[in-house]
Amino acid sequence: MASIGFIGLGVMGYPMAGHLQRAGHSVTVYNRTASKAEAWVAEYGGAGAHSPRQAADNADVVMTIVGADDDVRAVVLGDDGALAGAREGAVLVDHTTASADLARVLHGLCRQRGVGFVDAPVSGGESGAHAGSLTVMCGGDQGVFDAVSSVIDAYAVAVTRVGGPGAGQLCKMVNQVCIAGVLQGLSEGISLGLKAGLEMDTVLGVISKGAAGSWQMENRGRSMVADEFDFGFAVDWMRKDLRIAIDQAHSVGAALPVAALVDQFYSRIQARGGNRWDTSSLIRLLSD
Repeated sequence: MASIGFIGLGVMGYPMAGHLQRAGHSVTVYNRTASKAEAWVAEYGGAGAHSPRQAADNADVVMTIVGADDDVRAVVLGDDGALAGAREGAVLVDHTTASADLARVLHGLCRQRGVGFVDAPVSGGESGAHAGSLTVMCGGDQGVFDAVSSVIDAYAVAVTRVGGPGAGQLCKMVNQVCIAGVLQGLSEGISLGLKAGLEMDTVLGVISKGAAGSWQMENRGRSMVADEFDFGFAVDWMRKDLRIAIDQAHSVGAALPVAALVDQFYSRIQARGGNRWDTSSLIRLLSD
């Protein structure tokens, strides 16, 4: 069992840290909104910290899952940051979906202090975090990954190292680009079926068993038919992720025409006040 400092108790981090505590690890949590940390301690036990540095103090593994690159910098760097409190030999695992460039910078800074680093964004959404069934895409040195993969197992069904520092973030970019294309195609197909007068629950039951089947169809198809979007992975977060992927594509000379188009569709959803709607809300642009 490991001593763990866990930083970031949002919709993903709160249950993830809970799985660690229930697995028998000793977890100390930090959240910028202190009331969330207090609620977590009341629910799961463990301990609360007043700063990222305190959460990392004497921990074997320090885990972060916050909003974006600047949020990662805020909780990891500086005098009160997690890296300042991390002991030599500890490992920092960043579960935030952030840029590959930041992951490589953090890897270098951690190495200078004798701390391991793994960039480890996750897929599976809030439901996967609660169920402990996340897919975790990791980048970093093999030995460091081997040292922490069994800890990450507490909330994952798959923990895979896909390459060196930054590779986990690159893998997550690929993941989000694929999801964007699938959701747009699913939106167009469902819209066509509805306007043609088909009973779409029946249609989805049929085609989900064939080549068109996907996680999005199984888990979002019927809620899209019902025009229900007040749950799931927020449009704001998807746009953040797609911008990271599009920026990366520009830097390596890759073309993402569909992802760029879907990103603009999401901007139209935001203009309608759908910032926190699920990403499957793309269909609303077709149903009006």
